[in-house]
Amino acid sequence: EPGRAAGMGRTCRDSHFYYYGIKFALSAYSTLFSILGLLILSVGIYAEVERQRHKTLEGIFLAPAVLLLLLGITVFLVSFVGMVGSLRDNRTLLRMVRVGLGLCLDLEFFPNFFGSQMNEVFHSNIQEGIRHYYDDLDFKNILDFVQEKFSCCGGDEFRDWEVNRYHWCNGSGALACGVPHSCCVRAVSRVVNTLCGYRALDKERLELLGTIHVRGCIHAVGLWLKDNFQATLAIVCSLLLPQVLGLAMAWLHWQQLDEIRSRLDSVDFPPPGSRDLSLASLDLRGAGWCWCLPREGGYIPVNPGNAQEEEEEEEEGAGWARKA
Repeated sequence: EPGRAAGMGRTCRDSHFYYYGIKFALSAYSTLFSILGLLILSVGIYAEVERQRHKTLEGIFLAPAVLLLLLGITVFLVSFVGMVGSLRDNRTLLRMVRVGLGLCLDLEFFPNFFGSQMNEVFHSNIQEGIRHYYDDLDFKNILDFVQEKFSCCGGDEFRDWEVNRYHWCNGSGALACGVPHSCCVRAVSRVVNTLCGYRALDKERLELLGTIHVRGCIHAVGLWLKDNFQATLAIVCSLLLPQVLGLAMAWLHWQQLDEIRSRLDSVDFPPPGSRDLSLASLDLRGAGWCWCLPREGGYIPVNPGNAQEEEEEEEEGAGWARKA
């Protein structure tokens, strides 16, 4: 029974249905994500043009437009290479897709192994954004949303707002030594008090518990992800499953092309030097620019010496026929 099952599995893998199924599934997958990458890239370009028009923020990694540009370029390049590789049966391009998706997965898991170092990176970037809080509208809106949604203030704690020149305690004005209104504890059915964080940086944490949120947003978001396991799992699966699916299809198609190569020498054949052949002995018509397109019978002659002798005999026979 095990041997019979293995034989049936091998027969299925050798069938045309399996070959074309994997080939066009990978092609459709890559085409879909190529379009998605182009859409993300277009939105990023538009956002970057608008950011440059009103640019006052110097930190490049704080700009959502730059993140959209990087994401769009990565998604489009990997998907486009996968689309071309699947249509052309090119094992080199498929290997590049596998490496690209593998690197993306590694980068997504990378922060889990360096939690404290990544927190420091996030904290320094958030502080840089707080320093230019009133200069960049995009970052201001994002930070206000996070502080209100997750009931937090600042990156590591509420005192991070001391780095903003409008909130310095030695400054003047209504905002001096205070925090923005998005840090304040919201009461139900009350008018928003935009100066609820007035002189908050002069006080201790216990004095501010009912007035502003003293917990930093880095810790608040981490606690929210731990408390909402189902939402966290859904986010992780939505990010990882498409990449794992693409990686699996690229590997299966590459493996099948490798088996075809080993059986027929008709896909991505090895260099002629490995079999003491010269390029002159190969008929490469129909192989394409990549020398990778399959052809019935292959491109490498079974016995190049005998083939040459047969050609000479045919030429001699044709010469005698003409004389006759």
